[in-house]
Amino acid sequence: MAAVETIQQLGQINTPAGESNIYCMSIIGQVEGHIVLPPQNKTTKYEHLIPQLVAAEQNPKIEGILVILNTVGGDVEAGLAIAEMLATISKPTVTLVLGGGHSIGVPIAVSSNRSFIAETATMTIHPIRLTGLVIGVLQTFEYLEKMQERVTRFVTKHSKISEEQFKELMFKTGELTRDIGTTVIGQDAVKYGLIDEVGGIGQAMAELNRRIEERRGSQGGGTA
Repeated sequence: MAAVETIQQLGQINTPAGESNIYCMSIIGQVEGHIVLPPQNKTTKYEHLIPQLVAAEQNPKIEGILVILNTVGGDVEAGLAIAEMLATISKPTVTLVLGGGHSIGVPIAVSSNRSFIAETATMTIHPIRLTGLVIGVLQTFEYLEKMQERVTRFVTKHSKISEEQFKELMFKTGELTRDIGTTVIGQDAVKYGLIDEVGGIGQAMAELNRRIEERRGSQGGGTA
C-alpha cells in the first residue's frame, strides 16, 4: 500500500530511500507553485520535489539522479527553484525531455550535467507572462524584466546557447498562434545548443551510469 500511495501522491515508483542507486524523478503536467491549481489539472507540486531532491542528495545509496520531463511549464519561481536545486546537487544528474519541456520547463531541462531530448519532443521558449490582475505601471514591467533576466541568465549559463540566440527565439513573432516565441523540436534544440543530445531513456541511463562510474573512480583515487 505504501508503494501505491507514493505513486498517487508523488507520481514516483520509488523514493530516495529505495534500493536502486539511481533516483528517477518525473516532472509531469504543470509545475504547481504557490497557487493551488484546479483538480482537473495534471500537476507536479514543487513542495514535493524539493524534499525529494534533498533526500536524494543526503542518501549515500543514491549515486545519480534521472529527471524525466513532460511539462507545459507553470510557476516561474517554483520552476527556477527546482532548476537551482538540480544544478547544485553534488551527484551526477541527467535530464530527459519526453513529449514536451515547455516554458519554465526549459531551465529545468538544462540544469543537469547532461541533457537529452527525444526526437519528437518539443520545447517552447517564450517571454514570461502574468495572469490575473496586472497593474500597468513601470514597476510591474521592471519586475517582469528582472524575472525574464533570471530565466535567461540561468539557461545560458547551463547550456551552450548564447544569450542573443535565446532572446531571438524568445521574442520571435509569427510562429506561435497566440503568442510570441518559438517551439523547437528534438534535433533543433540540440542545434541551438539548448540541449546536449537527442536520445531516449537508454542513452540517458547509459550517460548517467558512465558519470556514476567516473565519480566512483575519482572518489576512490582521492582516498587511496
